[in-house]
Amino acid sequence: MLLTLAASCLKPLLALPGARGKRAAGKMDILDLPAFTRDTLGLTGLNLSTDLLTGSDRTRLEAFRDRADRASCSCLLLVESEAQPLGGDSDAEGAASRERLLRVVEAAHLLGCTAAAVRVQSPDSETALARVAQRLKPVMERAERLDVNLLISPMAGLTERPERVTELLKKVGGFRVGTFPDFEAASKAKDPATYLHRLTPYATVVSASTQRLEPATKKAGEASVEAFREGAWVHQPYDLKVMVNAIRSVGYDGPLAIDYRGSEDVTIGVSRSRDALHALVGTDQLLEEP
Repeated sequence: MLLTLAASCLKPLLALPGARGKRAAGKMDILDLPAFTRDTLGLTGLNLSTDLLTGSDRTRLEAFRDRADRASCSCLLLVESEAQPLGGDSDAEGAASRERLLRVVEAAHLLGCTAAAVRVQSPDSETALARVAQRLKPVMERAERLDVNLLISPMAGLTERPERVTELLKKVGGFRVGTFPDFEAASKAKDPATYLHRLTPYATVVSASTQRLEPATKKAGEASVEAFREGAWVHQPYDLKVMVNAIRSVGYDGPLAIDYRGSEDVTIGVSRSRDALHALVGTDQLLEEP
């Protein structure tokens, strides 16, 4: 699996436009993000979220793509930051969401992404399911023409249960509609492994969301120390090994995007997450923390 980065977790380091369009001084321009991700964090791909691109025009998106190519750290996925109200009974809201997602797919194409992801805000009912599918079909058609996959991210409501997500995929139709599973969302399911077993076969990217990494320790009286070695990290509050084993068991070998959501310094949190995941996906290469 290729370990990549969800750029949204680096917001504290980025010079993003403020209310008046001015960028904070002393912070990283987003155009420098690919090189930082590759050279400092040791990761070789990016997920961008649309809130990081506020005010960006076609020229800036293409500039980001060029910088990412030069850094050998391509943008693989564009994530729509705001959940879209696709399942409500307001035709105006539904049309606005559809138009928004068409623009997101176009932006993903300009960035060179293989996929765009969206969270569906909708009640869980048959009527809402039909509405969401109908509103997503033109987005799916445009995505197919641009060779971009359209991925459904999990959230409360219609897409909370894997079986409802797969029903939605079938109703939307097409070869490029899929899922964007998330470890934290899986951890809240009754059986996290089964949750991932059902969603991952449709995934183009999987979100390896992390929260807290602690040094591994040898348990007192433990006969086997297979899980312990110097420099290893243990994730809390859920077991990353369960998550990784679940996606591997269904044959997934695509990008695994680190999305650190803890309270530590973000570069340290990402680096520890990277090392913990490196150990689980089959490589012992550990890099120094920044």
